[in-house]
Amino acid sequence: MTEPGTKRTDAEARRQQILDAASACARRSGFHGASMADIAHTADLSVGQIYRYFENKEAIIAAIVARDMAEMRDRFSEMQGQDGPLLDAVLDKCSTAVDELYDRERAALMLEVVAEAARNPAVARILETADVEERQMQQDLLRQLAPPEWDEGERLARSEVISMLFEGMAVRGVNNPGADRVAMARVLRWVMRQLLAEPLHDPTA
Repeated sequence: MTEPGTKRTDAEARRQQILDAASACARRSGFHGASMADIAHTADLSVGQIYRYFENKEAIIAAIVARDMAEMRDRFSEMQGQDGPLLDAVLDKCSTAVDELYDRERAALMLEVVAEAARNPAVARILETADVEERQMQQDLLRQLAPPEWDEGERLARSEVISMLFEGMAVRGVNNPGADRVAMARVLRWVMRQLLAEPLHDPTA
């Protein structure tokens, strides 16, 4: 008799197999152009087997986004669990962030999800929900790092700029994949220090 835990493990492995195949199809043809038959062929499964795990293509995209969010939660937890100043732990991740976001395959998948969200309201809602969670994690960091005089509006604005930086890197990773990542990580660490902990000096204010 198969143990229940083994069944869950096998099912999760099959789900990941399908998500990996769907990601490959999306990078090749876009989610809009990737059919369930394409995904099944890439996963070496039947279409019926795909539908056993996912109701439709939107459910697959939701699972891909959820997988990325789980990785992000792990990163935030790791930073907060490290010994030493939290700001140093965050800045230490800048090199990894540049390498990941300038990875062409990873960047292509991110951009395909966004492109699908632009034309599919169901996918747009999936991304909006994920974005809310990401902004909440950033806000939690800022509350721990920011000077007490920063109000919520200041923290929200800085969080939005951080999102602009990191999401924009995916575009730059496609447009300029040969950029000097070491130099970029050095500059990113400086920029992140300003955004997370330094006061705003605006001569026009």
